[in-house]
Amino acid sequence: MPEALPEISFREFQNLIRDMYMEKDAERGVDGTFMWLLEEVGELAGALRQGTPEELAAEFADVLAWLTTIANVAGVDLTAAVSKKYGSGCPGCGRLICNCDNAEKP
Repeated sequence: MPEALPEISFREFQNLIRDMYMEKDAERGVDGTFMWLLEEVGELAGALRQGTPEELAAEFADVLAWLTTIANVAGVDLTAAVSKKYGSGCPGCGRLICNCDNAEKP
């Protein structure tokens, strides 16, 4: 049986992506990096329709990596941003289990 991979926190992931790619990402800028994110979202859409579970997982990871890359270039701490917006519950209704009307975007 393969050895389990160590878990990684969101902050560790953002730092890892920064360490691996920041030099290239800074040169590309937010706009160029955003275009790469859109390409990956398209690949995720294809995997959702007809991909294997492995392909789907890989595309989710790619989308998360490119989103994190944009946050790095823009100087956004994703852990702090997510905690501030969602740490106390749904931003719409304030509950830990969302009670917003389905027609509303929480």
